[in-house]
Amino acid sequence: MGGMNTHFDITNNPGRARLEALKSLSIHPLPEAPQATRRLTRRLFLLLGLAALAAGSAASLAIDWQTVITLWSTGFAAHPTSEAPAEQTVAGVQARVGTASPLEPIAAASPAREVTGSGFVVAPRTTAIYAKYEGKVTAIAVRPGDRVAAGAVLVTLEDTGARFALETAEVARRQAELVVAARGIDLAQAQGLQTRTEVLGLRGAVSRQAMDDARTATAKAANAQEQAEQALASADLALHVAEERVAALTIRAPFAGTVTHLEAHLDDMVLARADTVRESQSLLALTDTANLFIDADVAETAIAALRPGLNGQAVLDGFPDQPFAVSIASLAPVVSAEKGTITLRLSLSHPPAGIRPNMAARIRLTLDPTGEATR
Repeated sequence: MGGMNTHFDITNNPGRARLEALKSLSIHPLPEAPQATRRLTRRLFLLLGLAALAAGSAASLAIDWQTVITLWSTGFAAHPTSEAPAEQTVAGVQARVGTASPLEPIAAASPAREVTGSGFVVAPRTTAIYAKYEGKVTAIAVRPGDRVAAGAVLVTLEDTGARFALETAEVARRQAELVVAARGIDLAQAQGLQTRTEVLGLRGAVSRQAMDDARTATAKAANAQEQAEQALASADLALHVAEERVAALTIRAPFAGTVTHLEAHLDDMVLARADTVRESQSLLALTDTANLFIDADVAETAIAALRPGLNGQAVLDGFPDQPFAVSIASLAPVVSAEKGTITLRLSLSHPPAGIRPNMAARIRLTLDPTGEATR
């Protein structure tokens, strides 16, 4: 065996073949492992940088975390194999979220709030005018739209019975005056007789009975005169009633205003006010158009900011290009449960010349950032 050359064929030795195959194998790190390590390191530096940035500027500006999250989920995911250093990545995030060093505070603008509403022009002083006593319409001095002064004649009625009553009262008063005059003469005579009787009594020329009779006659004459004066006062009262009834046949304006409605017609027989039950039985309607207001509804949520005297602006649908100033005169004592609104009564300042009651209006009250209406 010593001189014999022994040759081993690995192809014929299965164990040896497997050993050589194992030696030829080598374990190399996956190509993705270094990249994953770098990404993890980069993200760690990013988080540390953002934390330091937030700690240094928290007093002046809140970081837009939504933007950072968006960048995290989109920007970094879009470049998983980026080789940029962590410091460059943090700077890029700072640039994208609009930060600087130090961070500048962002001014939060608070726009002015407004309270708006709608309503109508109203005339608080308006009245339907009726005839106090029945009569026949003999004259109409006005037409709808006419402006009249206080005391101006509007409608004239005629009532023959009232005229006769006035004449009768005048005669009765004259008679009462004559009776008073006659009773005055009787009293003067009785007083004169009493004086003479008392003088004669002091001299013993007349009896005491005669003196008592003179005093009694004077007292009766004085009583008769007082009764006559009472009758005259009654006649004066009856005359005043008759005159008032005749005067009431001339319908006059109770205040200065505008005739807004007219129902009277010539030769109509009108009823006394006590006998009328419908507004259509009135003669006319008079409105004080010089003192108009706007009643507007606004949301009850604004009630805490509203006070009488606060100013605003209004515009009429009929005059949309002529806004004018308004001021809160009063607030309604109750809130509408159905609409959830409160009614404001607004006084007007220099409204359009053609303003009329019942015109639609829109109002706007501007509130400052504190929630108070501007004065």
